[in-house]
Amino acid sequence: MNTRKKVAFYTLGCKLNFSETSTIARGFTEEGFDRVDFSEKADIYVINTCSVTENADKRFKTIVKQAQKANPEAFVAAIGCYAQLKPEQLADVNGVDLVLGATEKFKITDYLNDLSKNDFGKVHSCEIEEADFYVGSYSIGDRTRAFLKVQDGCDYKCTYCTIPLARGISRSDALDNVLKNAKEIAEQNIKEIVLTGVNIGDYGKGEFGNKRHEHTFLDLVTELDTVEGIERLRISSIEPNLLKNETIDLVSKSRAFVPHFHIPLQSGSNEILKTMKRRYNRELYVDRVSRIKEVMPHACIGVDVIVGFPGETDEHFLETYHFLNELDISYLHVFTYSERDNTEAVEMDGVVPIKVRSKRSKMLRGLSVKKRRAFYESQLGTSRTVLFESENKEGYIHGFTENYVKVKTPWNPDLVNTLHNIQLTNIDDDGLVRFDFLKESVLNI
Repeated sequence: MNTRKKVAFYTLGCKLNFSETSTIARGFTEEGFDRVDFSEKADIYVINTCSVTENADKRFKTIVKQAQKANPEAFVAAIGCYAQLKPEQLADVNGVDLVLGATEKFKITDYLNDLSKNDFGKVHSCEIEEADFYVGSYSIGDRTRAFLKVQDGCDYKCTYCTIPLARGISRSDALDNVLKNAKEIAEQNIKEIVLTGVNIGDYGKGEFGNKRHEHTFLDLVTELDTVEGIERLRISSIEPNLLKNETIDLVSKSRAFVPHFHIPLQSGSNEILKTMKRRYNRELYVDRVSRIKEVMPHACIGVDVIVGFPGETDEHFLETYHFLNELDISYLHVFTYSERDNTEAVEMDGVVPIKVRSKRSKMLRGLSVKKRRAFYESQLGTSRTVLFESENKEGYIHGFTENYVKVKTPWNPDLVNTLHNIQLTNIDDDGLVRFDFLKESVLNI
């Protein structure tokens, strides 16, 4: 009879959270637990929380209820960013037994000697100043790509953001360790690695547990480009002021780095950027986009933007809208500003009504659809490589080209996690791109 305890995980939020959940889950397996799906009956449910949007806060309660429904006797633990910022609030949620903050989450199995349900949630949460050590992580599993964490925390003081409060100071993994993790991933037949962190362009800082460092982000990407067995490397979000020409040039000539950048803008108004305490102006942003397009005309560029920040007038918003409309970018991630405790922005005047925020958000989401369509159209007729995903979506298999064009073709399980040469032909009714396989299309199996 199998007496091994079962554990299930639910991850909210960013790619960094996914990579950390995977590492924590591997720790449970080493301790003799069996991992099951969150919808199944488990002895322990671990919820990795996020604090970036209001929605993530509300979803937490729903997920706890889900766990209780699957097993009312189960032990429920909350970890992650929201657990660091508002531990008592999470501990008060009915059914939560344990709340672990930023430094404790990686030692979660140490807190699980007694799995009996608690009448009240126990909190183990450090002062965030203590979150100064680095835990390397990467996620693998059901994906054809892996998220490799290279950096954590942030020294920036953007006025709307709680991440420095939730994750602590900027610190990095040692270069040797990143390369070791990348090789481990390559050995598991994963074709693509996405580099993640809170502020990855800041890589190198805190390599030795202090501000001293030997390596830079450019060193990191240069070394990773030489790791054998990884077909594709993708840089996730990187701050415009930290994306240097040398990095752009390296990607343009790279063996494995793909021509896809995601660069947060947040506002197209210099006045708003200033009150957000961002470390660049719109002119620098234009310069970064121009540089990328100059050396990689086919590159895909994604943009984060926040609408409804305090003090954002109609004029400021239109300035952002027109700025983005004229910029040679490929898609937008639109965030509606939401008030966060313990941030400067929450005290600011000029609060934008919720209705106005959602109207602006809708306008920018509409612009994103237009931008993506125009980018896809510009790619028709070109030859690209595609990496196919593992899911059967209504009879189709999806994949992404190196420059992040989403394609589809009738489901064929043999295509999963393989790379092929294709020619993009037309855009389907659902906005995805159809293609023809080119002769000698298979790059590897």
